[in-house]
Amino acid sequence: MAVNLKALLGMVFVFVGCCSNVVFLELIIQIDPGAGNLITFAQFLFIALEGLVFTSKFFTVKPNIALKDYVILVLLFFGANVCNNYAFNFNIPMPLHMIFRSGSLMANMIMGIILLKKRYNLRQYSSVAMITAGIILCTLVSSGDVKDNTHHSLRVETSYSDFFWWSVGIALLTIALLVTAYMGIYQEVIYKRYGKHPNEALFYTHMLPLPGFLIMAGNIVQHFGIALSSETVTVPLLGAIGLEWKFPLMIFYLLCNVVTQYVCISAVYLLTTECASLTVTLVVTLRKFVSLLFSIIYFRNPFTLNHWLGTVLVFFGTILFANVINQVKDAYQARSIGKKQRFETAPRPKKVD
Repeated sequence: MAVNLKALLGMVFVFVGCCSNVVFLELIIQIDPGAGNLITFAQFLFIALEGLVFTSKFFTVKPNIALKDYVILVLLFFGANVCNNYAFNFNIPMPLHMIFRSGSLMANMIMGIILLKKRYNLRQYSSVAMITAGIILCTLVSSGDVKDNTHHSLRVETSYSDFFWWSVGIALLTIALLVTAYMGIYQEVIYKRYGKHPNEALFYTHMLPLPGFLIMAGNIVQHFGIALSSETVTVPLLGAIGLEWKFPLMIFYLLCNVVTQYVCISAVYLLTTECASLTVTLVVTLRKFVSLLFSIIYFRNPFTLNHWLGTVLVFFGTILFANVINQVKDAYQARSIGKKQRFETAPRPKKVD
């Protein structure tokens, strides 16, 4: 019963944490689309500090995985996160960003074929073809309505078109997709060698890259200034004496984004330890779809019939790749057989003459 409760809590917090994280991310991007590096730094700093206190216990707990083996993993993780968040600076709308990141199965298959010489069946090739077609369709449709979304205080005249910078954003998302897929393969290698230590990996992959943010310190400080100068909100602390606390709205969104990011990651880790991979795939895919719907409806992002077609291709391709339908059918049949066997073997009441 405890395991079921943990799994249920994991599912709830995946939806609450991950969906709300996307909402706060979009609220930040609406104020300052170039805040990607600031967001990434804040997320890494928060999770690193939490891990320092509760996982590493101020480095008194010896890591199970050698630090030298973390180096490549850290470089990949850092690069993928920076590319994903920085892509918003290049006129990438949120729905396209979410659809693009849903193409991880396609990238995993490419990396599996190239690096591990893997072979897949027809169903898997077909599903990845659907995902690829869906992403390409959404990308082509979005390319027809590219607008400069740079913050007004940073907008400068350039000889390059808005479409060119949008193409840079698409390139960043593509690089992030492939890097994330390679990172997954490298992670498997490390886990096979040392065993799974998710909390430790979470801490070191967020703590070790922190010096790397010095390279983009100027950009982070610049956008932190924009956050500080954003519209202020007032929170009543002690209504009886009229004590109020005023702080910038974007800082509030940033804090909420950081906390929900931690909740989201922790919930996914919990789900992977308590549930089968099928359940995790279903929950994560459904969560992404809910986030996409919320982004379209609440934030009124432009979404045409072609966007919907591309979205259906991506999500149905993901379900097809994971063989969800057949696995659910098999699980239902196994459950039915189990019930029948228990009924047949149950003791019958004796007849009384």
